Amino acid sequence: MIAMLNRARYLIFFQYIGTKYSGAVKVPIQQVDKKGVQDHLEEAIQKLRPLNPVSLLVSSRTDTGVHALSNSAHFDLQRSNNKPPFTEDVLVQALNFHLGTEQIRVTHAHRVPQDFHARFCARSRTYVYRVALGISHHTPLPLTEENLCWGLRSTELDMEAMREAAALLAGTHDFSSFRAVNSDILFKNPVKTMDVVSIQPGGSFAQPYFHREIPFWELTFRSQSFLYKQVRRMTGALVAVGQGRLSLSQLKDLMEARDSLAYPKGLAAPAYGLFLTRVGYKELDLNCSEQLDFRQKAED
Repeated sequence: MIAMLNRARYLIFFQYIGTKYSGAVKVPIQQVDKKGVQDHLEEAIQKLRPLNPVSLLVSSRTDTGVHALSNSAHFDLQRSNNKPPFTEDVLVQALNFHLGTEQIRVTHAHRVPQDFHARFCARSRTYVYRVALGISHHTPLPLTEENLCWGLRSTELDMEAMREAAALLAGTHDFSSFRAVNSDILFKNPVKTMDVVSIQPGGSFAQPYFHREIPFWELTFRSQSFLYKQVRRMTGALVAVGQGRLSLSQLKDLMEARDSLAYPKGLAAPAYGLFLTRVGYKELDLNCSEQLDFRQKAED
């Protein structure tokens, strides 16, 4: 009973600039050039000297170069010498201290029930893709935007056509044509529901201090889950519609093909403009104290 009281499961939310990392999850031991964000988080947790083996389960597996303003993960932690579990604030401070200069920051934490799962309890995931217009080798981006948006040579996009295309992607569809081939392709249901597919004006932190105005656009996608590289493929298709390289009828044909090989080569958006901005949970799923009280009363 003491051991159970001494063991806690935490849900942490964290940010990272994905440029230098090999994606969100840990990399194979033999890969030494780049680590995943999970590798660094587990190293930080290990420095808290838990009695149990460290195993972090990440909710959303972003690719190499993709960023996150709010990803999430859960892990169990049991302290030595019957010490009580860390409070959420102390845990956040300790992890950030041990992360040091890594471009990873834990923003907040929740103590959650023992059966909570960061990936499977997630109710929604929101991605934002940032696009900058009128960018070429001779018209560089502000330094603060380097590797944080997709710079297009186009000076304008057909927003009306792009929003019509976004409406086609919204709702429940078979998105087989918008997933890249990987080892999970036979096990993942290609039918997904896009709750949000929207296009809005964006902005740059450096805009008031830069020598010229750069138009930014943000493409937002929200669903409970996504297929492998689905957001980047949808973004690439929407931008191609805005540039006149893909018609609405061609987009419809692509969706109806339901074949990942039907997606045009070179059309997908690059990784570095993509941000995971939110992983949503029900408040009830996060409520540890009520469930602990219920379990203790049941044991009494």
